[in-house]
Amino acid sequence: MADEQHYDVIIIGTGAGGGTLAHRLAPTGKQILILERGGYLPRERDNWDSTAVFVKGIYRAPEFWYDKHGNSFPPEVNYYVGGNTKFYGAALFRLRPEDFGELHHHDGISPAWPIGYDVLEPYYTQAEQLYLVHGRHGEDPTEGFASGDYPHPPVEHEPRIQQLSDDLEKQGLHPFHLPMGVNLTQDENGRATHDSVCIRCDRVDGFPCLIGAKSDSQVICVDPALEHDNVTMVTGAHVRRLETDSTGRTVTRVVTELDDGTTEGFSADIVVVACGAVNSAALLLRSANDKHPGGLANSSDVVGRHYMRHNNLALMAVSKEPNPTKFQKTLALNDWYLGADDWDFPLGGIQMLGKSDAEQIHGEAPRWAGAVTPDMPFEMLAHHAVDFWLCGEDLPLPESRVTLDNNGDIHLALDEKNNIAGLKRLQHKLKGMLEHLGMHKHHLLPHSIYLHKGMPIGATAHQAGTVRFGTDPRSSALDIDCKAHDLDNLYVVDTSFFPSIGAVNPSLTAIANALRVGDHLAERIR
Repeated sequence: MADEQHYDVIIIGTGAGGGTLAHRLAPTGKQILILERGGYLPRERDNWDSTAVFVKGIYRAPEFWYDKHGNSFPPEVNYYVGGNTKFYGAALFRLRPEDFGELHHHDGISPAWPIGYDVLEPYYTQAEQLYLVHGRHGEDPTEGFASGDYPHPPVEHEPRIQQLSDDLEKQGLHPFHLPMGVNLTQDENGRATHDSVCIRCDRVDGFPCLIGAKSDSQVICVDPALEHDNVTMVTGAHVRRLETDSTGRTVTRVVTELDDGTTEGFSADIVVVACGAVNSAALLLRSANDKHPGGLANSSDVVGRHYMRHNNLALMAVSKEPNPTKFQKTLALNDWYLGADDWDFPLGGIQMLGKSDAEQIHGEAPRWAGAVTPDMPFEMLAHHAVDFWLCGEDLPLPESRVTLDNNGDIHLALDEKNNIAGLKRLQHKLKGMLEHLGMHKHHLLPHSIYLHKGMPIGATAHQAGTVRFGTDPRSSALDIDCKAHDLDNLYVVDTSFFPSIGAVNPSLTAIANALRVGDHLAERIR
C-alpha cells in the first residue's frame, strides 16, 4: 500500500458506526478503505471466562488515560475489528421520541436534536433488521412509532424472569422484552433449536461471543463488507493525524502508524472518523494546523466537550428462590423513564444484566464485606443472584471534556455527580419493590464488575457527545449529515455526534445514523 494509493472513502474504525457504514457503502462499487487500530479478537476459551474478561481485563486496551486531577486510569475500551461491539451487551434500543426534544432534568436541560425521531425512525427499522434484533414492539408504553416489526420474536424469558415479569405487572407496571441482537432460533419452549447459532448461554453480556452468535459489527457488517472486491481493510492501523490542503477545507492525507512501526499515508475523496467518542475527538484535536489551530472541525470549540457516558448502576438482588436462569438479559422496564407520580423529572430505565457467576461474585467479595449474612456463602449468592442494570441520563456539560496534554496523552474531565438524583430515585423504586418481587429486601448489592473497578470514570462503554452535530456552526462541529462544518470531505459517524444521550444504550442509534449517513454518502459519491 503505497502513499499514492487513493480511495473514494476511508473509514477509520469498525464499531457500531464505522462498521455499519462500511456495510452500507460496500455495494456502491466505490473503492473503500477501512482502517482499524486493532486486529481480530483471538478466538479462545478466555473469551467466555469471567476471571479473564472481568477480573483480569485481558482484552482491554493496554493504555491509560488521565482524569482532571492528572490521575491515570485504564479506560473500558477494546481495539479489535468490531470495536466495542465485540464486548457490548447487544441490547439494541431506540431512543424515545421525547429524547429528540428538549427535556428538563433535575440538574439541567437535555438539549434538543437538530433532527426528530421521524427522521431516524426508518433507519431504526433497517438497523433492527440488519442486526437481527429480537423483540416485540408495542409492549413498552414509552416507545415511539415503529414502521416495521422486529425481524425476530423476543428472546423468551426463562421461568424465574417470567415470574419477575408477572410480579412487576402485579405492581401495575409494564415490563417488556429487552430488544436483543442475537442470531437465535427458538423452539416452542423458548430453547435454542438444533440449528440455532446462539445457544442461549450465560455469556452474552460483556463477553465476546466465541461462536459469532452476538450481533456485533464485525460479524454483521465488516466481514460481509469485505466480501466485496472494492472494500479493503488494514488492521493494526493506528491513525495518528489528519492533514489538510493549504485552504484547510479538505482532508488530503490520513497519517497512519502500522503495527510494524512504519508510518503510512492514505488519501480519499471522503474521510470518515469513527474511533469512538473519546478517540475521535482526540484525533481531531491532534490534527491541529495553522488553518485549524484548535483542532480539525473545531472553530466552534466544541470538539472534545459535552462528553457523556450515562449514569449507570449495576445491582445484584438476592432471590428467595434459586435463579437457575442462563440467558437472563430478556426483560426491561421504562415506566419511570420520563418521570414518576412523585417526581417531575426523568428517572431512567431498568433492564436485566447477564447472570452473575461465582467468579464474578468472588471478584466483588472485598466490596461486599459485611453486606451479606454469614449464612449465605458466595456460591449460594451466585445461585440466587438476579442482576439489574439501571441507566439514567447524564447531561452534556461543556466542562466534561476530552483534552490532550503536551505528550498527546488523553485527559478526560467528568462531573461524576452530574444529574444523578433521578438514578438514585430509580434505585429507591427498585429497592422498594424487592419483597414484592420475591427478593430479600435487604440485599441490593452494587455490582461494579460490570462497570469499572476503582475509578468510575473508567466506565467509558457508553461514551458519546464529543463532536456534536447541529445546524449552527457556532455551537456544533458537524452539520445534520454529520459532515464537519469547517471541512468539505470530513465526516464523523460514531456516537460523538450525539447532542444528548437519553437513558438507553446508544448502539442502535449509532447504527441507524450510520445507515442514514451512508445513504447520504452513497448519493454524494455516485
